[in-house]
Amino acid sequence: MSSCLILAAGEGTRLRPLTNNYPKGLVSLLGESLISHQIKILKALNIKNIAIVTGYKAEKFNFLNCETFHNEFYENTNMVESLFVARSFLKQAKGDIIISYGDIVYEKKNLETLLRANGDIVVMVDDGWLDLWTVRNENPLNDAETLKYGDKGQIIELGKKPKSLSEIKGQYTGLIKISHHKIIEFLTFYDQLNRSILYEGRAFKKMFMTTLLQLLIDAGWTIMPARVNHGWLEVDTVEDLKLYEKLSAEGKLDNFWKVHG
Repeated sequence: MSSCLILAAGEGTRLRPLTNNYPKGLVSLLGESLISHQIKILKALNIKNIAIVTGYKAEKFNFLNCETFHNEFYENTNMVESLFVARSFLKQAKGDIIISYGDIVYEKKNLETLLRANGDIVVMVDDGWLDLWTVRNENPLNDAETLKYGDKGQIIELGKKPKSLSEIKGQYTGLIKISHHKIIEFLTFYDQLNRSILYEGRAFKKMFMTTLLQLLIDAGWTIMPARVNHGWLEVDTVEDLKLYEKLSAEGKLDNFWKVHG
């Protein structure tokens, strides 16, 4: 049985003033918090072992009645450090582990696609990303990242700054699955990384998740895509929320994401 760990330690400074009193993952989208949207989809697929990594205003998550792990250094660390705060949750898993960013929402069919896909690690990749990025940004390249495939359909590169759209075969979405038989090896890999060097110009404790995934790829791990076409959103800014609310009012949001679809 799969378990899910939601990484929700961040402050969400680009969502102020909405995050003055609430963490980013509890910002409301169409009347419900981002994490509540996720939990409904997870439970609809009988995934009930759900934990949350907290940081900023951690006490606000109490009403969700989920196990929590606290990243006390959330102000000076990144997603990777939040993930490994919950080391005990990873080790006790009786099935695959789903790792989800706290600032996304997704449809049931997207999660089902992730659960069906095989690989040491599987990440949800949106083939239709450009449609969403075009309505969110004047220049989609400003906030997009590279993603390239090998000859067996595996991901061979992700998370770098693209020079052109041709370097983006899909967009990484912040939803990951680690196969159960690779969890201990995954922990060992992280433990053996050199803490004293920079990773893509960043200190170890501020490493991006995509950097860790690229390190695994370079070490020979098979990271496969769970390819979807829309069916998810990320919320980075107040402008994102306003856009999604506007699209919903116009009956157009379903083109990108259906509430509890």
